[in-house]
Amino acid sequence: MSSAPNKDFFIRPATAGEAGAILGLIKELAEYEKALDQVKATEESIRTNVFEKRYANAILAVQGTPDAQGDVFGMALYFFTYSTWTGAPSLFLEDLYVSKAYRNGGVGKVLFGRLGQIAQEKGCARVDWNVLKWNAPSIGFYEKTLGAEMLNEWVGMRLEGAEKIKRLEQFLQQ
Repeated sequence: MSSAPNKDFFIRPATAGEAGAILGLIKELAEYEKALDQVKATEESIRTNVFEKRYANAILAVQGTPDAQGDVFGMALYFFTYSTWTGAPSLFLEDLYVSKAYRNGGVGKVLFGRLGQIAQEKGCARVDWNVLKWNAPSIGFYEKTLGAEMLNEWVGMRLEGAEKIKRLEQFLQQ
């Protein structure tokens, strides 16, 4: 468990009973990114995929102390990948979000600090994440504060939806 010195919050792993709080933060993030209509996650899908099947992990920023917990107001949802180039695991940060009222108070730094600890514990060679091109405040924070490098030579690709994914099967018959 991590905590920030002189702060009235702490960071801890999420539990299945907090799927609703996680979904609320996901929706806040989607609204900030002007994509609320694209959120298909539900409390049940979060419980199933994060806590039962363990496809991802989540840590939360919580008001108060471990003995006197308050509201959840921030999260980092992440999973592990493997890099063929480094020959080691990588931590991929799917989403990091802090509710608007709690921004600029060091919460994001503490969440990244805990992610760094987790990455080291798991022997990760790197931590990766995506950021929207228009999100200049976050890009500035990542580059200046964290020392992250923008990967301009890489372009993301995606197949989304069962129909598009199923279409891949056609290549098995060649």
